[in-house]
This record gives sequence, C-alpha cells and structure tokens, in this order.
Amino acid sequence: MKNILLAILSGLLLSIGWPTYGFPLFLFFGFVPLLIIEYKTRNNKRHKTQVLGFAFLAFFIWNMITTWWIYNSTPFGMWFAEIVNTLLMALVFLIYHIIARRSSFTIGAVFLVCIWMSFEYLHLQWQFSWPWLNLGNGFANFTSWIQWYEYTGTFGGTLWIWVVNIGLYKSVLLYIEHKEKSILYRSAIKNGLLIIVPIVISFIILKTYTEEGKDVEVIILQPNINPYTEKYNTSDDRVGTLLSSLTAKEISQKTDFIIAPETVFADNNRLKNFNNSIARKTASSIINEYPNANFLSGISLLEVFRNPAKVRPQTNEHKSGVFYDDYNSAFLVRQDGTTEIYNKSKLVVGVENFPYQSVFKPLVGDAMIDLGGTVAKKTTQDDREVFFTKEGLGAGPIICYESVYGEFVTGYIRNDADFLAIITNDAWWGVTQGHKQHLAYAKLRAIETRRSIARSANTGISAIIDQTGNIVSSLAYNEQGVLKGSLKTNKKITFYVKAGDYLARVAIFLMIFIFLFSMTRRRKKITF
Repeated sequence: MKNILLAILSGLLLSIGWPTYGFPLFLFFGFVPLLIIEYKTRNNKRHKTQVLGFAFLAFFIWNMITTWWIYNSTPFGMWFAEIVNTLLMALVFLIYHIIARRSSFTIGAVFLVCIWMSFEYLHLQWQFSWPWLNLGNGFANFTSWIQWYEYTGTFGGTLWIWVVNIGLYKSVLLYIEHKEKSILYRSAIKNGLLIIVPIVISFIILKTYTEEGKDVEVIILQPNINPYTEKYNTSDDRVGTLLSSLTAKEISQKTDFIIAPETVFADNNRLKNFNNSIARKTASSIINEYPNANFLSGISLLEVFRNPAKVRPQTNEHKSGVFYDDYNSAFLVRQDGTTEIYNKSKLVVGVENFPYQSVFKPLVGDAMIDLGGTVAKKTTQDDREVFFTKEGLGAGPIICYESVYGEFVTGYIRNDADFLAIITNDAWWGVTQGHKQHLAYAKLRAIETRRSIARSANTGISAIIDQTGNIVSSLAYNEQGVLKGSLKTNKKITFYVKAGDYLARVAIFLMIFIFLFSMTRRRKKITF
C-alpha cells in the first residue's frame, strides 16, 4: 500500500507542477517518490513487474490530469494517447531499473537522465510524435526562470529537473541509511542552490536583454469560427467578408502584416487554382490601398491528379486511378500581388498522418485515430519556408502543432526569419487547459530563437509575444476581434538555433554507452 501511495504522490506532484495551472517547483521533486519505490523493489523477485506497474500508475495520473482535454476531440483518441504515452514512460523507467541493478548509483543516475532525454528526443522525431509532456515545457508559464533556453532549448529544463530530483533522492536514501539530520541540511543547501542559481542567471539575462531591430505593425485576426459547427459549413465568401470587416477596424498606412488563423479558408480550394481563389482575392482586396501591407493566412489546399508517378507516401487515393494531396498550408499575398505558400510539416498523429503505414495499414486498413478535424493524410514539405516582403522582411509561418517543436522552429531562423507568425486553431479542446498550454509553449520558442511572435488563433488565444517570452497583448478565448500592435524584428542567431538539441544527442550517445557497459559486466553492490 505504501508503494501505491508513493506512486500516486509522484503522479500528483508532476501534475500540479505542470502549466498552466501548476507551479513548476513541484517538478523538482515529483520523481522522488517513484525513485524510492524503484530502490525498494530491487531485491524483490517480482521487481520488474512491480516497477513497471508503479511507474505506469504514476505516469498515467500525470498524463490524465494534464492532457485529459484531448477527450473533447475524441474519447478514443484521448485514451489511446494517454495509455500509449504512459506505457512508453513506464518502459523507460523499467529499463533504468534494469541498468540500476547492474551498476553504481552514479552510473544508474546518469543513465536515467540520458534515457529520459533520449525518449523525449524520440517524441520529437518519430511518426507517433507527442512531445507535449517533455519536461522542459513545464516552465512555459515561468519564462523568467529559463531565459537560458536560448543556449539549451527545453532539454536544458529536462536536465535541470532530473539533476535536482536525483540529488534529493540520493539525500533521502542516505538519511534512511544513516539517520543523520545533517544530511537533510546539506541536501537542502545543495539542491536549493541547484534550483536557485539557474533562476538567478535567468533573471540577470532577462534584466540585461534589450530588444533591437525594426518595429513591425501587425494586425492579428481572431474570427472565432467554431470548427465543429461552422468552419466546414462556412463558405470562403463569408470568411472573406468577415476578415475584411475585422481588418477595416484597425488597418493603417503603417500596417506591415495582417495575419489570419490556420485553415480559415477551408472551402475545397485547389492548389492549381490558388491565384484565382477567394482567399487570394480577399487578401489582395484588403491590402490594396495600403502600400506596406502583406496578408498572411491559413488555407486548406487540394491537388488532384491521376499520374501514379506523382504518388507519395502521404498521398490519398480518392478512387481507383484518382489521387490527391491534401495540404494544411499558409500563404502570403504581397502588395504587388505576388504570393508564397508553405505546407505544414509537423503533423498531428491520426488527424493529419497515418503513422508507419506499411506496418499498421494491413492491420487496420484505412482507419485513422481521429483526434478532431479531418482524417485525410496531409502532405508536407521538407524545408522551412520563410515569407519575405518586398522590403526583405522575413516572417516564419508556423502552423499550429509545429510550434511545440523547438529545433524544428530554428529552421525558420536559419532561413532568415525576422519574426515568427503562428497560425492555429485551438477550439477542438473547448474551454480547457489545452489551448492555454499551447499558447504557453509558444513563449518557449520566442526565448530559444529570440524572435518576437505574432499568434493568430481561431477560437483560441491570439497574442503578441516579445523576444523574452512575455505576452505583450492578447485576445481572450472564444472572443471575435482584432489585435493590433507592434513587435521587434531580430537578425541575431542564438546558440540554440546554431546547435539545436545537442543536449539530447549527447544523452543518446551516453545512454547507449552505459547500456552496453552495464549489460556486459557483472552486477555489483549499489554504491554512492
């Protein structure tokens, strides 16, 4: 019973440390109860089954409390995501347990940090990608603590959390063995410094950071079209009229960008006819009398063809001999009428891609895991497109889920983006923590890249975020309106933009080395 209570405690501590309602201090000792369970069960004959079971319980509580809101899109999708992600986390912890039984405390601890970071990196790369609970995201609402993410990315936060947890865990074990209060005093000082020093460094960076660059005036549109009852039943004509009326309230001769949300134009648009589409005509009409204005928006595009040679893994088959590529895209219309298109490239599992089709399609046919929206596979592009104005100002168009991926977003900066434009639709989850967490994660991208962000959300929270991750202004959820403001451009390249998720790559190397070393040596008594 004690172990069950400890597992529940771990799950609760991790949950109440998570944004947006939580306080991240709890993350620094959320794993300690689970680590104590693991240590206590090492000499038990059923140790592997018990460790897996207790880890599953703790991580299931964490997953459910923080991401239950997926249920509002689909009950099946929620249960699939919660159970699979929980099982993966529990298996990671089980592998740590196996290695810890065969190695010293220090080697086992290093392995735990490395395998967890490797797991998070996997979640950023593979087709079942779900990095929502990567530990570094836990500080998203406390950006004053993590200004050093411009050097480490979110993996710096993951490392920070694990170092403190392991330090506290070791102190608990030493106290249990020796019963000396001095151990607790030393632990409080040492681990307190491990928490405080990075925060102090972050505050210094924040206080000395100055935004430089040109001012860009943006108008962010929030049409507040309900995706379940209105969006796919609303013609592009009506959407264009609404966007025009919203823009007319705030546009001026100084306006540089009008930004509308993801797939706001969703009326069966064909890629080859884009130049004659209502979306393009609406954009041209809006910016026609404003010499500096550019229109950036989301759109759904289809490319229908019969040539089998054009079929790609993400191509859909409408009927025998007729194929189509389905794009979730962003487009830019400049004042001179020229256009650019970018196709979303980080896709939502089940909704926009069919993971590992060669393996699962023979088993489940064309069934998809419906998390909300369409079940057609989306087609992507390889490069991060940057939209440039005629004056050379670069906007990085980030579509919805893409904003959760730190290293992915750095591709826009390497392609000369001066600021980032996030277009999204967060209404699928209703009035829950889902849309709030999504907004919070965008602030991490601002710090990592030192780029201001203009975020347009249909039925979400639209916002202007500065280069330190501070929300300058915003529009509330479920509110139709216009957000007008200015942001600063930036040309500087941060260390994280240059190096990417280097901490994770180092962790993968160390994990493999320790695993091979531990599995090929005799088991020794645990030492500190």
